[in-house]
Amino acid sequence: MPTTLITNIASLVTNDPSQGDESPLGLLTNAAVVLDGEKIVWTGPAAKAPAADETYDADGRAAIPGFVDSHSHLVFAGDRTQEFNARMSGRAYSAGGIRTTVAATRAATDATLEANLTHYLDEALRQGTTTFETKSGYGLNTDDEARALRIAARHTDEVTFLGAHIVSPDYADDPAAYVDLVTGEMLDACAPHARWIDVFCEKGAFDGDQARAILTAGKAKGLHPRIHANQLSYGPGVQLAVELDAASADHCTHLTDADVDALANSNTVATLLPGAEFSTRAEWPDARRILDAGATVALSTDCNPGSSFTSSVPFCIALAVRDMGMTPDEAIWSATAGGAAALRRTDIGVIREGARADLALLAAPSHVHLAYRPGVPLVSEVWRRGTRVA
Repeated sequence: MPTTLITNIASLVTNDPSQGDESPLGLLTNAAVVLDGEKIVWTGPAAKAPAADETYDADGRAAIPGFVDSHSHLVFAGDRTQEFNARMSGRAYSAGGIRTTVAATRAATDATLEANLTHYLDEALRQGTTTFETKSGYGLNTDDEARALRIAARHTDEVTFLGAHIVSPDYADDPAAYVDLVTGEMLDACAPHARWIDVFCEKGAFDGDQARAILTAGKAKGLHPRIHANQLSYGPGVQLAVELDAASADHCTHLTDADVDALANSNTVATLLPGAEFSTRAEWPDARRILDAGATVALSTDCNPGSSFTSSVPFCIALAVRDMGMTPDEAIWSATAGGAAALRRTDIGVIREGARADLALLAAPSHVHLAYRPGVPLVSEVWRRGTRVA
C-alpha cells in the first residue's frame, strides 16, 4: 500500500503524553500523521512531516484515535420498542426483558443475525468506532450461543461468551442446572470462538458464587474474565472482578468505598455505559468519584436492543460530560485509550508510531466539540487499518 500523509490537522489527540502537551491526551497542534499500510509510522508537527506517496489535507479539522467500543451486544434479532415505550411511561427496568430478545434471536436465521450485526457495525463506523467488542447472550442454549459467537468472530477479534446473561427460560426452575450447562457443555462449544467470558452478576441474574464459578471455568478454558457488575444494585461484582483480574467491570453504578478502592488498586478497568442510564432513567455512575480515586475508566455504548439502543460513542461522551462529572478530555481518553485498556490492547486507542492506523477526523477544530455540540454528526472521515472507510 502507498504511504499516506494526513496533514493540516488543527488539533491531534495522540493519547501519548510524550508526543504533545504532556497531558494524558498528548495534544499536538498544527499536526500531521503518516500511515504505512495498517500502521502509523510518524506523528508530529505538520511543518516537519516527511514526504509520502499520497497527501490528504485535513483542512484544519481535529483528529482523534478511532473509538474503542469495549462493550456491546450486537448479535440479536427482534425489537423492544414497546418495552422502551412502557418504561418511559413509568415502568421500572429489570433484567427480564432479555427473554424477549432470546426468543427472537433463537428464531432468526444466521443470515438475519449477521445482517443485523453488520448494519450496526456500519452505523458505529460512520460515527468513528474502529474497534468493538461484542457478546453472545441472546441464545442461552448451546447451539445458539455458539452460532452467535461464530458470527461475531467473522467481524471482530474481541468476542465475548455471555451464556450467563440471565438464567435461560428453559431452566427457570433450576438455575443450578443452567450454571452447570454454562460451565460445561456450552463452554466447551463456545470457548473456541471467543477471547473473553462475561457474566451478569446482579439480582435477577447470577449471584456472586455463581458468577465466580462461571468465570473460573472460563479461565480454565483460556478465556479471560470481564463482568457486568453493580449495575442495578450494590453487589459482589466489582470485588469479584478484581479478585479474578477481570479486564473490565462494566456499569459500576452502585459502588461502595471499598469497591472504588479495589478498582483503583487493580488492573481492572471500570467501564461506564451511560447509554444504559439514559435509556432506563436510572442513576448515573459517579465517574468523578472513580477517576479521583485513580481507577482507569472506559466509556462504551452497551449497544443492545433493550437497555441502551445506541451505537454512538459521541453521544455517550456527551452524556458522560454532562451527567457523570467527566471533563471533555477525560471522556475522549476513556472512549479511546480507556476502551483499549478494557480490552488489554496497546495497539489501538492511540496515535503514535507502531500503533494501528485507526483515526477519525472531526468537522470541528477540537475534540471538545464532541461534548460541546451534542447530537451533531461531527465525525467526517474515518480510517481503519490505514484505509479510509467512511
